[in-house]
Amino acid sequence: MRHLASRTPHRRAAGSLAAAVLCAGVLAAPAVAHDATERPAAARAPAGQAAAEPAVKLPDGLAATPPMGFNNWNSTHCRAEFDEAMVKGIADIFVEKGLKEAGYQYVNIDDCWALPERDANGKLVPDPKRFPQGIKAVADYVHSKGLKFGIYTSAGTKTCNVAGFPGALGHERSDAQQFAEWGVDYLKYDNCNNQGVDAKKRFIAMRDALKAASETTGRPIVYSICEWGENKPWEWAADVGHLWRTTGDISDNWNSMLSIMKQNLPLDEYAGPGHWNDPDMLEVGNGGMTDTEYRTHFSMWSIMAAPLLIGSDLRKASPETFEILGNREVIAVDQDPLGKQGEVVSSQDGRWVVAKEMKDGSRAVALFNETGTARSVSTTAKAVGLPGAPAYTLRDLWRHKSYHTAGRISATVPAHGTVLLRVSADGKWSTHPPAVELGVDGGDFFEAGKRTPLTTSVTNLGRVPARQVTAEVEAPGGWRTEATSPTTARSLAPGKTLRTSWQLTAPPDATPGSYDVKVAATYRSPTGTRAENVLPLTARVVLAPPSGASALGDLPWLSMSNGWGPVERNTSNGEGAAGDGRPITIGGKVYDKGLGVHAASDVAFYTGRACENVAADVGVDDETRTDGTVAFEIWADDKKVASTGTLTNAMPAQPLTADVTGAQVVRLVVTDGGDGIYADHGDWAGATLNC
Repeated sequence: MRHLASRTPHRRAAGSLAAAVLCAGVLAAPAVAHDATERPAAARAPAGQAAAEPAVKLPDGLAATPPMGFNNWNSTHCRAEFDEAMVKGIADIFVEKGLKEAGYQYVNIDDCWALPERDANGKLVPDPKRFPQGIKAVADYVHSKGLKFGIYTSAGTKTCNVAGFPGALGHERSDAQQFAEWGVDYLKYDNCNNQGVDAKKRFIAMRDALKAASETTGRPIVYSICEWGENKPWEWAADVGHLWRTTGDISDNWNSMLSIMKQNLPLDEYAGPGHWNDPDMLEVGNGGMTDTEYRTHFSMWSIMAAPLLIGSDLRKASPETFEILGNREVIAVDQDPLGKQGEVVSSQDGRWVVAKEMKDGSRAVALFNETGTARSVSTTAKAVGLPGAPAYTLRDLWRHKSYHTAGRISATVPAHGTVLLRVSADGKWSTHPPAVELGVDGGDFFEAGKRTPLTTSVTNLGRVPARQVTAEVEAPGGWRTEATSPTTARSLAPGKTLRTSWQLTAPPDATPGSYDVKVAATYRSPTGTRAENVLPLTARVVLAPPSGASALGDLPWLSMSNGWGPVERNTSNGEGAAGDGRPITIGGKVYDKGLGVHAASDVAFYTGRACENVAADVGVDDETRTDGTVAFEIWADDKKVASTGTLTNAMPAQPLTADVTGAQVVRLVVTDGGDGIYADHGDWAGATLNC
């Protein structure tokens, strides 16, 4: 039987910390452990058909576009800084920083706002230390700023935090009435400790309670269903809630965000005004991803018409965080009144095209690069659903500049980056300069003091020539940059390309790490308008791999992302700070060397085309006490060269080897094994690289 904790924090050996969160809080063991197969099956309509009509509908007119606002959980969890002062401070910042004007409305609080017990009348009691003036006073303050206020509870006997604050199961009418009287505008309704009660019944009960409370108080409440996608709410919840979680909880790392995005993308047919797919809150600004990755996060949530709930503490936010969260052109994609979720146009080798129909007839187009190096991502105006036209206006929503294209929509996208465009067949294309695509071949990895070739390209995508074209490469101070072929072209006809060969040399004493390199092109339209395009790249100074056999637990990695805590060298994953793991143990066998990870995980090593193979014993560490599953993969550059089937903690270690001859980069990847549950520790026991 799968424990509830398999989708929520799992239990490890005695004394260890729980590892995951779902919707809010770190779970205690549920009062009644249950499995979806053991509770009454929710009646489901076939995909694309409505479920049976419920007796009561929510008030019309709410969440006509995806809700925008704030929730404290991702940045504070239940720590002491979650209090009245924080909530008021966020409301103030919404106004002061222009976020309210940009469309953010809801200031929502998550778990841990209440005392552990109800009062003698069965009412919820706000924690007097966190909220000394009570919840109504906080809601009144938020309302005084022209904003709305949201709250959290669970469709169970207890909420999701380990302390187990009161849930609403059996108290739906009373709690909904209390929320409405306090001035609550938004309810996030979680899924913990639900005693095996059928999901539809639990969530419909609160819907009906919110409807009744709205009728007596005049306060309608947006209803956010947070049951983690376990019962496919997209198939039945359009008349139950205004939005529903489609996945488990997001974490502030690339793998988590990417996995959740991939789970939500195929559900586009179920989203629309008043009923939205919810891939969880934003992590932008919390520090676990780069600004490039956060722009991808924000771009993809927007093109998926997802709720935009800020999850970082804006009192500590950087200017870059505000720039991302406040980009009104990107927000307009999310908030388009037509209410379409973007559809996947193409996906191949980590290069994605997602297009969203807009009310004005234009298309928002995301060119997304999942891979670890810059890649060209391309489509056409016809492929994204635009009508035939001589040319199209192409608006870059992050650079805030307009160009035109003859029909090809293409860009070289940095690693983990997204180019977000708005493309229109509007007849005004001739007022904009031609778009050019900057391309690059090579230049990803540099060994200090060694000349490294790089080729740039500038391709005219427009209907008219680009004049006085110049290609440039800007490298960090101390680097040597030498062009070995022409860098200019007097005129570049539509469809033509200027290619330039370069030699770049990092200083002999360059420290291994990431450095900013920029490829740029400047040019003029036939009317003399000056234009430019810039491609930011990350160049990595690396060490050549050692000859012979090396333990991967002792080698530096290029990059690492992990489900919980950092990847550990030569110990298991401890889920918290570096160095908190235990001896790697699979099936009772202890290993001195290896890598301890937590799914989903991805660890990359530079091999410089000089290595032959990777070998390891792989499996779920013995300390894992759940029946979640994992699978192990070895990638050579962008090709998967070896993998296991699904592994559980009941299985012994499995040998896994891969030929990586000719690869620049080798990646060790651990996935959830296909069940959507990231609850297990995976070990690359005795992992060895032979060069």
